[in-house]
Amino acid sequence: MAIAAEAIRSTVAAYLDCVPDERDRLARLIVALNTSADLTCRKEYRGHVTCGAVVLDSGGRVLHIHHNALNRWLLPGGHLEPSDETLPGAALREVAEETGIVATSLAPLGGSESRPFDIDVHPIPASLAKGEDAHWHFDLRYAFQIIAAPQVRLQADEVSCFDWLAPGTVPSSEIRAKLA
Repeated sequence: MAIAAEAIRSTVAAYLDCVPDERDRLARLIVALNTSADLTCRKEYRGHVTCGAVVLDSGGRVLHIHHNALNRWLLPGGHLEPSDETLPGAALREVAEETGIVATSLAPLGGSESRPFDIDVHPIPASLAKGEDAHWHFDLRYAFQIIAAPQVRLQADEVSCFDWLAPGTVPSSEIRAKLA
């Protein structure tokens, strides 16, 4: 069962209830939520929802992957699939696909996975290879703690390597601030 637009709306509303000062940063997402756009469709170039994961090891380091297409260090994550039933479930699926770390090796940070740890709105460049126009990602990022020693197995067609970064060296200033 695909994720419904109302699930996205209520998730974003719950997030903004906890961090209302981020409303301006998420303005493009808020506008998109009030349109008829299918935010679960990756061909919606005005913007669509993706799900990512902030995965912490026992030392508080954050898992990052080197994304081949964007040539950047990112958190694990990606597009929603029609089989995804929940937003946190989509984040867990992406972690498993890109790193081989299965959901049973992870626990929601703080004991709850109902609200994202962070939401980021960022542009994605056009890709001639994929036939995609430039567009926006509305990335709902859920936080998880490693509870069992994972064996990382990278999805080589999308990811070239991984690293565990100290919180102060995480590229995202919003994630760094929330981890502090």
